[in-house]
Amino acid sequence: MKNLQATTTLHNGVKMPWFGLGVFKVEEGPELVNAVKAAIKNGYRSIDTAAIYGNEEGVGKGIKEGLQEAGISREELFVTSKVWNADLGYESTLAAFETSLAKLDLEYLDLYLIHWPVEGKYKDAWRALETLYKEGRIKAIGVSNFQIHHLEDLMKDAEIKPMINQVEYHPRLTQKEVQAFCKENGIQLEAWSPLMQGQLLDNETLQEIASKYNKSVAQIILRWDLQNGVVTIPKSTKEHRIIENADVFDFELTGEDMKLIDGLNQNHRVGPDPDNFDF
Repeated sequence: MKNLQATTTLHNGVKMPWFGLGVFKVEEGPELVNAVKAAIKNGYRSIDTAAIYGNEEGVGKGIKEGLQEAGISREELFVTSKVWNADLGYESTLAAFETSLAKLDLEYLDLYLIHWPVEGKYKDAWRALETLYKEGRIKAIGVSNFQIHHLEDLMKDAEIKPMINQVEYHPRLTQKEVQAFCKENGIQLEAWSPLMQGQLLDNETLQEIASKYNKSVAQIILRWDLQNGVVTIPKSTKEHRIIENADVFDFELTGEDMKLIDGLNQNHRVGPDPDNFDF
């Protein structure tokens, strides 16, 4: 992990950047397009969106313009989207994929995820992802918000095991059991809401560690993600923050500081509970 283009290799050999831009809750419009362009301009090579975010068209526009301005090819970028709960099912997932691809104005996706483990529905959706993967229309397939029992259940019938599990992950929710299970099964863990929606920025322990390294609290958390072997996609729309978030490749947290941060865990979620949601 020497720089922003550093990658992890997924179990199917596909390389995925350790670090990317998330666009959750960023509405369609110039702000979104400019954020994606700014990320690409400043060296980001991974962009994460989802059907339910309602912003795939803007992301697609930002990608197109960003690639052009940076003079890099589509193949150098890693683009993720996710199928929403209402579209889970074999045929409906295939259709949802076509819609996302059209909105993004892309020929293929690098990663497509099942957004939430809706009981009784995710296995049919997974078959659709396997089909699209075999057709070469997606480079890697995975899931989001899956607990261990969801993964075990999915893998009982799956031909291809997930390459990624994207979960809520931050110092208050360290998900050690899920991470250990994923590691054992060659599934790469990825963090959403790594900064706990800003709720950790005034944490004293993190502030003390940050001042020791002359970094921001956000940078300390994002570095902790990476050193834990977790792919991370912080969200920002401001160029200076997009640059700052990614400035985490020139220092290393000591084992002691890593433990201190691990110790902040309270199994506390800011998002929905994957075992108890109704959407």
